[in-house]
Amino acid sequence: MSSSRFLYGANVHANGVRHHYLRYGGAGQPLVLAPGITSPAITWGFVAEALAEDFDVYVLDVRGRGLSQAGPEVDYSLDACASDLVSIADALDLRHPLLVGHSMGARHAIRAGKMAPGRFGALVLVDPPVSGPGRRAYPSSLSWYIDSMALARSGVGVEGLRPFTPTWTDEQIALRAEWLHTCHERAVIASFDGFHTDDIHADLPDLVDPTLLVVAGRAGVILPQDEEEIRKLLPAVQIQRVDAGHMIPWDDLAGFLSVVRSYLQALPVSSIAAPGASGDLP
Repeated sequence: MSSSRFLYGANVHANGVRHHYLRYGGAGQPLVLAPGITSPAITWGFVAEALAEDFDVYVLDVRGRGLSQAGPEVDYSLDACASDLVSIADALDLRHPLLVGHSMGARHAIRAGKMAPGRFGALVLVDPPVSGPGRRAYPSSLSWYIDSMALARSGVGVEGLRPFTPTWTDEQIALRAEWLHTCHERAVIASFDGFHTDDIHADLPDLVDPTLLVVAGRAGVILPQDEEEIRKLLPAVQIQRVDAGHMIPWDDLAGFLSVVRSYLQALPVSSIAAPGASGDLP
C-alpha cells in the first residue's frame, strides 16, 4: 500500500479572513481545489491524494466550512468567496496555479476568473449550478442541507446520514458525519440563495484562462441545453461528461481523474508554471 501524499494542514490570512487548507504532494504545478457547499477540505482528501501524483494540491476549507473562519461577521457572498481564491493564491505565492472548483466552488472559480484574468493556469469547473435570475432552480433543496447539518450537529452517525447519500460507502458517510457540523448554517443558506440570485453566465464571456467544464451526466444539474448556452458564451470551453452523480469522484473517481488529467496535461506550455513554483513547505 502506497504512503499518503498528505503534507500538512495550515492557516493563511487572506482577504480579511483566516482560511484553513490541506496540502498534498508538494511538487509540480500548484493546484487549488475549491469544494462545494457542504464539503470541508478533508472530505476531498481522497481526490487530492490522487491529483498529488502530478500536482502540488491545496484543498481549501471555504469560508464558513471546516476550520476556516465562520460567524455572523463573515461575508459569504459570491464576490467575497471568489476574491478569497485570488487572495489565497497571492498570500501563498502560488504562481499560475490551476483552479479546480466543484459545484459552489466552480461558481467561485468562474467569478475569480473574471476578477483576475490570467491569474490562473486553467479553470476546471466541475458541475457548477447553472441556476440564477430567471433560470430554473437548482435541483437540490435547501432543506436537504439544513436537515443533514442539524443531524450532524446532534452527533448522528452513519445510519442517520445514510438516507441523504444512500450510494456512498460507510467510510464516505462517516467522514461526512464527522465534519458536516463544521459547516456554518448561515454560510450554507447564503451560498444556496446565491445559486439563484447570482448570474454566473454573465461572467463566462470574460474568462480568458483555459477552461474545462466537467458535467455529471446523471445529476441533472447541467442539461444539454445548458452546455449549448455555455459554448455560445465561452466558445473556447472544453466540455467533458462523466457518467456519475453530482459528487462525481464519489461515483467514478477514475473517470473524473481521467478527464481532468487529460485536459491539464494537454495545456500549452504558457499555462504551466516552472517546476517548484509553489509555496514553500513550513
